[in-house]
Parts: sequence; C-alpha cells; structure tokens
Amino acid sequence: MFRVRTLFINTAQMVAMLVTLGALGFACSPAKAAIRIEGQVQAGGGGIANSSVTLWAASAGEPKQLAQARTNGDGHFELTSTETPAANVILYVVAKGGEALVNRGAGDNPAIAMLSVLGNSPPSPVVINEMTTVASVWTNNQFIDGTAIKGHALGLKIAAGNVPSFVDLQTGGWGPIIQDPLNSGQTPTLANFATLSDLLSACATLVKPDACSRLFAAVTPPKGTAPTDTLTAAQAIARYPWYHPERLFRLLNEFYTVPAGRTMRPVPFMPYLSFPPSAWVLPLKFDGGGYRAGGKAMFDSEGNLWVGDNFTIGWQGRDNLWQGNATKFSPNGTAISPITTGFAGGGMQGGTFGLAVDASDNAWFGTYGGKSIAVFDKSGKPLTPPEGITFNGKLGLMQGIIATPNGDVWALGVSKDQLLHFPKGDLNNGQIVCEGREKEPCKSFLGPFHLGIDQQDRIWVTNGAGGHVTRFPASDPSKAEKFSTGWSGSGLGIDSQGNVWVTNRLGSSMRGELLVADILARAELGGSPDEVVTRAMFKQRGGDGSVTLLRPDGSEYPGSPFKGGGLPGPWAATIDGNDNVWISNFAGTNSPITQLCGVRTENCPPGMKTGDQISPPGGYVGGGLQMQTDLAIGPAGDVWVMNNWQDIDSCFGVPDEALSTRCGGQGVTVFFGMAKPVRAPQIGPARQP
Repeated sequence: MFRVRTLFINTAQMVAMLVTLGALGFACSPAKAAIRIEGQVQAGGGGIANSSVTLWAASAGEPKQLAQARTNGDGHFELTSTETPAANVILYVVAKGGEALVNRGAGDNPAIAMLSVLGNSPPSPVVINEMTTVASVWTNNQFIDGTAIKGHALGLKIAAGNVPSFVDLQTGGWGPIIQDPLNSGQTPTLANFATLSDLLSACATLVKPDACSRLFAAVTPPKGTAPTDTLTAAQAIARYPWYHPERLFRLLNEFYTVPAGRTMRPVPFMPYLSFPPSAWVLPLKFDGGGYRAGGKAMFDSEGNLWVGDNFTIGWQGRDNLWQGNATKFSPNGTAISPITTGFAGGGMQGGTFGLAVDASDNAWFGTYGGKSIAVFDKSGKPLTPPEGITFNGKLGLMQGIIATPNGDVWALGVSKDQLLHFPKGDLNNGQIVCEGREKEPCKSFLGPFHLGIDQQDRIWVTNGAGGHVTRFPASDPSKAEKFSTGWSGSGLGIDSQGNVWVTNRLGSSMRGELLVADILARAELGGSPDEVVTRAMFKQRGGDGSVTLLRPDGSEYPGSPFKGGGLPGPWAATIDGNDNVWISNFAGTNSPITQLCGVRTENCPPGMKTGDQISPPGGYVGGGLQMQTDLAIGPAGDVWVMNNWQDIDSCFGVPDEALSTRCGGQGVTVFFGMAKPVRAPQIGPARQP
C-alpha cells in the first residue's frame, strides 16, 4: 500500500535539488519566449520616456494583444510573448503617451500615438517613430481603424511587406526603395513623406503648446470627428489625401519657422516640401523584370502582378515592331521575371492591352508582333508552342482577353475585327468565332479593343475605331447589340450593380468624331492609325477625354459622359471594392490617374454624386508617372499604374539616336492603400476579397 505525504521544501533544499538535477544533465532553464522584441520609441529624433508599448496580432478578426511594456527613461522597451504567431498573422506595435525627451519637462503627452507594422517575423531591435507611423498607416490604409488592424490574410501580408520599402524598421530611418534612384530625386514622394513625419513630430514633441490641436484641426476629415492623437491624424490624412492639403502644409511654416539669419527650417526630417502638394500621396516606382512599355496588367491569386510589354529592354522600340515579353512583379514590387528579357517564348512577342489571369494562375497574352496568343504558367513557363496560338497564321494584331467565371477565355483581334473563344480555357480547343464584317458580333466591331463580362453572362466590347460598345450573350454571340458611347473606346469596367464604365480616349465631341474618321481613312489606305491616336492624345488636356456610364440595359446614366480635369486621355477603367472607378491616362509627358465616385455614392465623400472626381482637379500625380495604359487594384488596395510610352517622337519614323530607346515607358508606379481591395485574380466584375 502506497502512502501519500506532503513535502515541505525550504529554499536551501530547492537550490540543492536544482544543483543535483543539473549535475545529472536535466535542463532547468525557464520557458523560452516565442516572441521577444527590443526597441525604442522616438519623437523628433530622441526617445520618448514612459510610453506604453503594446504588441498586437492582426488577422481577419479583432486584433489580439500579446504583450505590453513601458519605456524607460530614454525610450527603450522590451516585449515578450510566449505565443507563436500563426503564418497568417501580422504583428504590430503601438506606442501611446509619454514624454518626448527633445522637449524634456513638457510632461506626458496623451496625443502621442506611434505605429510600426512588423510583419509575421518581427526584427529586433525595432524603432517606433513618426516615419514608421507614416509608412505603416499609408500601406495599411484599408485595414486600420484607430489602433486596430484587421483584414483578409493576403491583404495584411502584402501591406506589411510594403512597409520596409519606405522605412527601416530597425533604425526608424529611410527604407531602400524610397531612396533609390527611381524615387529619391525623381519624384516628390521623399519630401511628401518627410514633411508628413515633421508635422506629426511637431505634435509629439510639442514644438508649440497648441501644436496638437492645430494639427488635428487641419486634418479633420470631411466626415467623422477630429483626430485625437498622431496615429488617428495620420489615418485622416491617408484616407482623404486630396482634402484641403494646403491646410496641413501651412503648418510646416508655423511649426518650423526659419530662424533669423538662417535659410532652412529646424525640422527633424528632411527633405521637406517647398510647395503644397495637390494630395498627400506616397507613390513609389518599381522597374526590372524586363519591363518596358507595359500594356495590360493582372494580379494572380498570390497578389503578384503580370504585365505584357510592348518592347524589350535595350531595343530601339518603335510602333512598327512590338517585340516585348512578359514581366511579373511580387506584391512588394520586386521583379520575379528575368531582369532584361522578362519571360519569353510561347509566341510572346509584343504585349498589348490583352492579358487575363485564369483561375489556375495561368497568364494569357495577346500580342502584336507575334499576331498570336501566348500562355504562361505561374512559374513563367510557356504553355503554348514557340509561335504561340495563331490558328495557322490567321490572326491579326491581338488585343483584349478575359477569363470568365465558368472557365471560358475570350479574346479580340483589333486589326481583323476578330473574336476568339476557348471553352473552359482549353488551349487546344479554341476557335475563331468570327472576323471582318460578315457576321455578328464581328459585324458590329470597329477595331475591337477590350472586353468584359457582366453578371448576366453578357460580353461587352469597346471599339477603338468607333463611337459605341458591342454587347452579346456569351451563349449566343450572334445576338449582338450596339450602344453609343464617346469616341475611340479602350478600357471597360463593370461594377457590382452591372453598370458599364467606358473610357473614350478621344472624348465625346465632334473633334473626336473627326479623328476617328481620319483613323478609318488611314486604315483603308493600309496605313497605321496608331500615330494619329497617340499624337492626338498626347496633346489633350483635362476634359478632352471622357468616360461614359451605361446602365445594365444599355441606357446612358444621368450625367454621363463625365469630363473631369483629371481625364485628359482616359485609357483604363478599373472598379474597386467600393464600386468607385479609377482611370489611367495616356496624355502629355506626365499623365495623372483619377478616381471617380461610383454608383454607390455612400462610399464617396459627402455631397458627391456618381461621376464626380474624388481625386484633385488634375488627378493624382507623382511617382514618376508617364503616359499610361492600364491601372490595376491589388488585394491590399494598392493602385498599380503601367507606364506605357514616354517619348512620342522616339516611337515613329527615325528618332534622334540619343533618344532612340526611349519610346517605351519605364516602370510601374504604385499608390499604396488608396482603393478598396478587390479579389485576385479578377475574373468577372470586381469583388471584395
């Protein structure tokens, strides 16, 4: 029989037992923390003492608090948590309150709130300061509300992955992309970023006793309440970057007046802006992977971006020969495809506005140089023969391609008025449905350019050489109908209500009609109409182009066509998750992008109606924008813009030798967190993830 006894062990006995166990080889160390983060909270370049620092885990649900600590006298802290974050969790730290040591004696400042979004595997040490706050808020704009960050896993991962492009989380200083040669001296983004950081710092360090109240008044949004700390102030600016940006800019001089006898402001971050911006946007430019003169762009299921290129790097690319390949970027802008050639083969020769990513993440391209359809798998391996799909040489110049919800793929040939159909996306079972003027729907085509499928399985087609769109049921293409729009339609977007947004490159006036007549005449004589269109669009100014909105029944929406100052040469119409519409422009040397209020006006600023321009009067600018074709919205709400051409005179005839490789546009420009995210790949009308 066993006897149970209670043991009383004093301290000396415990030590003796531990020594004995150690001698026998037993491990006696305490449990190791799954997460350990050391760092410092800063403001104005100095530490923040007695600030409360909280570690959070973000996912689809409400954020979970993992650890909390308070900074010491110089702003340092240590956080530990025994929880191991799941792969789909993003970690972030928020610092609130405390005393900025650059203004020692000012006491606790409850308006201090700083943020660093760290990703799934946090670095150590970590700095939380004004710059990490700006970088984290702008990239996570679609997922943050106060101190809470939540959203779908892919979107959170992408947003966190873009923070290091702006800021080094371990030092709180500049990240590598914002200060690279494409961004640092070529665009105002660096100065926008530093100025925003300076203005948040003015409140955090109390450069003026009323600095915080003045900051909050300047950035109070058009709807909702005034911010109460630096973190909610940053969010107000990021959500409404176009709303009276001059109010905030004026504070730069009021907070950091140039001292007598000096020439520069005593700001903590440089460079600062000399002029007020049109909007507080932070676009960055990315290049590589063979990108040159990108046309259509599509995201795959992992948030990677595919682009078809007009030209190949190093070529004296001109409009008479398109020989470009395919480029693929990761969600943080890193090129995945080979640096100079991109992905080649499979008949890929001269990408156009024809690209679709299907449900298997295969990328389908229409080409000009190859007069073919080329298809790549997700790794960049060609799935089509070396010459591509040509239907024994019967194809002409190819343009729009879409994958539909039932798995079919449809494509357009612009030069021969062709319609192609691949049932269930079968590469070996495609057919030319029609071509030319003999039967419908091709009989109703005039340079078919792009297409989309609505919620009733009807396909809508824009016509680059006409003033109408063509519609037909996917089940019976012969039942074609035509609906009037503006002139030279290119892009087309279908919102969640089934309304169709059409970009009219040459506008809705008689001028556009005469230009289209000239295009048709040149085509009849065997000439290329491209130079007429591109040179005309290059000269256009805001309002020369237009956007037509058609209801599902084909009737025109009240107020359509829309002619805002941000529509000099509209090309693509992309719908975001709020049903607002984003427009790219091919016009002038540095074209803007433009955001229009959609049919769900509850998602627009107060007082706006459908078709009104949300973006500044001249659109959003910066980031190295050139003449654009497509604009795509990613799973984190990032707006990616394809720079297509840059020097018109290098695209035709015999150009100046020194500029002979500058026809094709350089790089993609990304505006972070500005649009309501959509599901990727986008098959059918846009939907939220």
